[in-house]
Amino acid sequence: MKIWNLYADEKGESHWREVEIGYTTENEAGAYSDAIAVKSLIFRRVQPSYDLGFHNAPRRQYIVNLDAGVQITASDGQVRVLGAGEVFLVEDTTGKGHMSKAIDGKLRNCLFIGLE
Repeated sequence: MKIWNLYADEKGESHWREVEIGYTTENEAGAYSDAIAVKSLIFRRVQPSYDLGFHNAPRRQYIVNLDAGVQITASDGQVRVLGAGEVFLVEDTTGKGHMSKAIDGKLRNCLFIGLE
C-alpha cells in the first residue's frame, strides 16, 4: 500500500513523497503490516471554511480522512488533494511547514494517530 508523506528536509523546506507500507504477514484473513507503535488517537472535525496558512505539524502523525478531503501545500509549492479514505503521514514538525485548506465545502471528519 502506498501513502503520501509530508516531511521537512535539512533546510526546513517541506516536500511530498510517496512511501510504501509493506505487508509482512499474510493468511486467510488478509495481509498485515508490522505493528506501528502509536502514542495517541484524536478524533477531529474540520469546518468547511478551514483555510490555515503555513504551520508545522504538532507531532509526527498519520492522518486518516474519513468522509471528505483536504488540500495540503508543502512549502516547496507541491500540492496534494487527499480525499476521503486516504491515509497520509505528516512529519514536518520543524521548518517552514505547510498550508491546509478544506475542499468541496464539506465538513471533514478525520483521525490523528500520533507517533510521539
